[in-house]
Amino acid sequence: MSEQEKNRNMIRKSKTPKLSLLPAIFFCLCAAVFGQDARTGDQPPAPHDTKPNLMQELGLTREQVQAVRRLNLERKPVEQEARRRFREANRELNVAIYGDTVSDDAFQVRLKEFQAAQADLARIKFSNELAVRKLLTPDQLSKFRTLRERFAEAREEMEKSDNGPAARPALRRLKRREPPPSVN
Repeated sequence: MSEQEKNRNMIRKSKTPKLSLLPAIFFCLCAAVFGQDARTGDQPPAPHDTKPNLMQELGLTREQVQAVRRLNLERKPVEQEARRRFREANRELNVAIYGDTVSDDAFQVRLKEFQAAQADLARIKFSNELAVRKLLTPDQLSKFRTLRERFAEAREEMEKSDNGPAARPALRRLKRREPPPSVN
């Protein structure tokens, strides 16, 4: 593998930090709580309502829903700032790698900044997940684990299918080394 290919792989890996499936599920859980409408449990979902209602499936109480909303409100600005720092650190690392001049010292400094920003994002996410997890009863946790398994299985099936996500055509073109479509 050439040095250039190694650099490309390193950048690809640094741009898309791998996180476990649990943060994605907790994000969905938190987003569902935050975006939940005022519909009561007696009302059936609207016909266009195709997303599963995680709050209903888990059987969260009103107090639990309010607690998750408070957690999300507190976390959101902190996470936004951490994401901003992460994006900036990523840009600076790319400049250190691909700038007109290359310095190993500058690279090491930028890499440490990137890693610190990435660690900060992970700390925020996992701390929030732990706080939400502490709100769940043992029965709710059991249901959540079952939902998580179903979600993981569905995701694996989607990844195995030939009909990958439509949102990734640019990535597929890159893998096939095709040029981007021309813009007229």
